[in-house]
Order: sequence, then structure tokens, then C-alpha cells
Amino acid sequence: MEIREVCERIVVTEPLQSLEQIERSLIKSYRKEIWAKFIKAIKDYKLVEEGDKVAVGISGGKDSLLMAKLFQELHKHSDVKFDVVYLAMDPGFAPINLALLESNCKYLNIPLVIKKSNVFAVAGKIASDNPCYMCARMRRGFLYNAAQELGCNKLALGHHFDDVIETTMLNVLYGGQFKTMVPKISADNFEDIELIRPLFYIKESDIIRFTKTNGIQSMNCGCTVVASKTSSKRREIKNMIAEMRKIHPEVDISIFKAAENVNLNAVLGYQYEEEKYDFNTIYDERNKKK
Repeated sequence: MEIREVCERIVVTEPLQSLEQIERSLIKSYRKEIWAKFIKAIKDYKLVEEGDKVAVGISGGKDSLLMAKLFQELHKHSDVKFDVVYLAMDPGFAPINLALLESNCKYLNIPLVIKKSNVFAVAGKIASDNPCYMCARMRRGFLYNAAQELGCNKLALGHHFDDVIETTMLNVLYGGQFKTMVPKISADNFEDIELIRPLFYIKESDIIRFTKTNGIQSMNCGCTVVASKTSSKRREIKNMIAEMRKIHPEVDISIFKAAENVNLNAVLGYQYEEEKYDFNTIYDERNKKK
């Protein structure tokens, strides 16, 4: 199957705002929806700590561009002293996509470090049935490695609130397991580096609104295959949640909260580290304590 590079620009009706206006809107107009939630995630999950050097992963899409600007504000005003670099990889972008990435970062005053790779081509060859999954794994591994080379101990990715709940439902409905997207995780194959998700509480609708009102022509570009199963299932879940929200407006929050309130007294089994515990084991252990 052929892998195509797609550049979907967010359609905006507002003119491009000045850099000063864009930066001011983050802590003024979008203080409640974006800035406060960013800070809350940082504090709740200890995502940025004294002495950290954070690589902010930038794909060129709306989420990562916003995250970069949030980190710039945090770096300027935080009492916690940390370093930050803004890291992008070119996995084989079409020229128009690479140009848009570079021009957006230049306008937004994001000092970008670009590392080149051939991820798109390789993923298409070794995983033609499901290249999107392989592409995502390879891109993340490449970013881990590049972040390590830059002396970073953390890699920040732009997964937001909707990514979290969609991943949860994908795992429940198609994976047969209750597993969510977590705010930080230690890398398996890269020592002394953590992946963090500072947009964890921020809703995608607010990111889109911020992007549109500021006139930013962001893109959603990546490794895409026609009729990709991975992308179609995620779209299906996104649509399902949107329909459920019409009946229960806070259903997304309920899904998110479910991952915070797992009751081990009322599950049929669970896994911790590499060990699996079935219902009978849980039941017997609970009765021993009585």
C-alpha cells in the first residue's frame, strides 16, 4: 500500500494575529480553558521538576504548536528552573508540509531543532498492513533518541484530554482491556528519560478554538494509509463519544474519571507490572485479610 503525506490545514476565518496577541491570549482569553489546565497537569503529575531538560516534540499540528507556546510561557515565569528545547523530526515530509512547519515556528518564535529520518518510507515497507502503528512507534523511538542526544531527560508530546478518553474507549471496545493513556511514563528502551503529556487536561475543542481565533494555519500531517484500520477506529470512537455527549454532556469527563476511580474490589482481574491477578486470587487474598 502506498503511504501518502497529507497536510490538512485547519480552516480559519480570523486573520493571523500578531505574536504578542497570540501569546497574550494564552494567559488572558484562554487562561481557564488552556493555561490553567496546563499548569494543573504540570503540578498534579510532577511533569516538570527542578533541573529538568525537556524536549518539546513538535509535529507541526495544532496540539504541539500550542504546547510549545505554553512551555515558553512556563519557562519565562516558573519558579522551577528547567531547560527546554523544541524538537521536530522530518520523517519524509512533502515539501509543502516541511515549509509550513518551519514558517509557523518562525512566526511563533519557536527555535526549532529539526532531525531528519526516513520513517515514512521504512514503515511502509516493513508494515504494509498497518503502517500507521509502526510509523508511530518508529517516530517516538526516533524522538527519544534525539532527545537523549540533546541531553534531555524528558520528552513532551501533545496528547490532549480527548486523546486520553478515546484511547480508553478504544482499549475497552476493541482491546478487551481497561487501559488508559497516562500523563507520564518511563521509556522502556531509553534510560533516564520520561515521556510526559502536559496537555492531559486540555480539551481538543479549546485547542481548535485557540488556533482558529488566532488565525494559525496549523496542519495535521502524518503517515497515512488509505483505509487505515487504526485511524478509522479512532474516528469511530470520536464520533461515538460526540453522539453520547448529546445525551450526557459530561460523558467525556465520566470516562476520564473512570480511570482515576478503578475499584479493585469489583474487577474480574488486573495486571500490575508483568504479573496478572485473576478474580479467584483477588477474592482469596481479600478474604485472608478479614
